[in-house]
Amino acid sequence: MSVIDEIRQRLAVLDPVSIEIEDDSALHAGHAGARGGGGHYSMTMVSNQFQGKNTVARHRLIYGALGELMRTRIHALAIRALTAEEASIQLTQKEL
Repeated sequence: MSVIDEIRQRLAVLDPVSIEIEDDSALHAGHAGARGGGGHYSMTMVSNQFQGKNTVARHRLIYGALGELMRTRIHALAIRALTAEEASIQLTQKEL
């Protein structure tokens, strides 16, 4: 199973409305963390489980769901964590 598939599987416990994950590892070739085997990823996740939580609390939920992947197969993870309402507002603003 790919790392992205594992990430998706583990984050399913947060009932994502949508999730986009990109492997940015190639952008970090030669970086010390890349040599250790952990990849670099960026993700945008929309979940109503983020409702009423600040950015740090949202990231903690994600890190908790990912567990040991954050210490082994993931070296860096850039996160955008939004509620469905926040995602809808951002999409509307893009259309303007």
